[in-house]
Amino acid sequence: MPTLQTVLPDAAKLGPRVATVPLRSMDPVAALSTQLGPGPFALVLLFVGAGADLPQLLNRASAFFGQSAVAGCTTAGELGEDGYTDRSLVAVAFPTIGFAARTVLIDPIDAINSHNMIAQLQEVRQDLWRRAEEMPQELAILLVDGMSGCEESLVASLTGGLGPVRIVGGSAGDWRVFRQTHIFCGERLRSRTAAVLCLLRSRMAMRTFSFNSARPSRTQMVVTRADPAKRAVLRINDEPAAREYARLLGCEVEELSPEMFATRPVMVRAGGRHFVRAIRGVGPDDALMFFGAVAEGMVLTLAEESDTVTHLDADLSGLAAQGTPRLVLGFDCIFRRMDAEVRQQTRAISDLLAQHRVVGFSTYGEQTGGMHLNQTLTGVAFYDPLLT
Repeated sequence: MPTLQTVLPDAAKLGPRVATVPLRSMDPVAALSTQLGPGPFALVLLFVGAGADLPQLLNRASAFFGQSAVAGCTTAGELGEDGYTDRSLVAVAFPTIGFAARTVLIDPIDAINSHNMIAQLQEVRQDLWRRAEEMPQELAILLVDGMSGCEESLVASLTGGLGPVRIVGGSAGDWRVFRQTHIFCGERLRSRTAAVLCLLRSRMAMRTFSFNSARPSRTQMVVTRADPAKRAVLRINDEPAAREYARLLGCEVEELSPEMFATRPVMVRAGGRHFVRAIRGVGPDDALMFFGAVAEGMVLTLAEESDTVTHLDADLSGLAAQGTPRLVLGFDCIFRRMDAEVRQQTRAISDLLAQHRVVGFSTYGEQTGGMHLNQTLTGVAFYDPLLT
């Protein structure tokens, strides 16, 4: 973790640059390029809101950033310099003076040969080390098809090849349709079971994080029948899953909605901590469909209502306790945003995100370390490099 010491005099030039433009602009990529300023850039990440003409956008991105690695995905909403935004194009550009990068398109992710993947990632890491040995910090940013249902197995496969490299990332969205998301690497556009891994070396000090404001209640339930391949819980406490969940909430199945799943999620305990397992919707025969792994025998704990604004303020202030980040790249679950809307806290949370320089997108799930999570704000803070 960086401390308040003397930094390199050109530290401001080393850090990532950010730009946000409405997709309704005459030429959003051109406007984006103007805001970012001159390169060269090792990597340009693009987070694309609803309504974009993706092939045209990628063609323009190739024209403007042709010497840079370009990667990105569609979103369930964007985080720009002013906080929450929609139907926009957000770019995070990493200058070559401070970063070196390689991208790896993984397609399909449901048929990975782990041995080949480990060998490929080790080769990419070695190549980056040879090119940028003077950049000591390593990071992997993972963008995944949010409807693939394969995040857990993907992260597990990548871990062997990445070794100590920290992983952060998010699952792509499609606004809130929950039907089809898109990933791209250069001009290669993919939907369904694809991912792009961006490997970085940097001079910047970096700190990864994962914030979760949900807190467990005393109400627990047991998964008594599940279909793990479909991330479906069929029965809870030996009752139809959706009906039992609704009963515990004191409502009818017909009243269950994404807003209710967002405000009263269920949690699982792992490694001494509780993590949210976000519910995607109600399936056939009153099953509950999830955005994360489920299994028979799993104990689910109903989350209490919590003060997200207070928790977020404390968490983000903690990132700045020993030095203000140049930028915070954040992957923020769409259910956190929906929870904020229900509680009429959207403006307060958006202001906090802007105040603490958090940019990124609203996701269908988040990746950190070797885990796939739900309903978190996960990401990485970039700090000035320290003199050695």
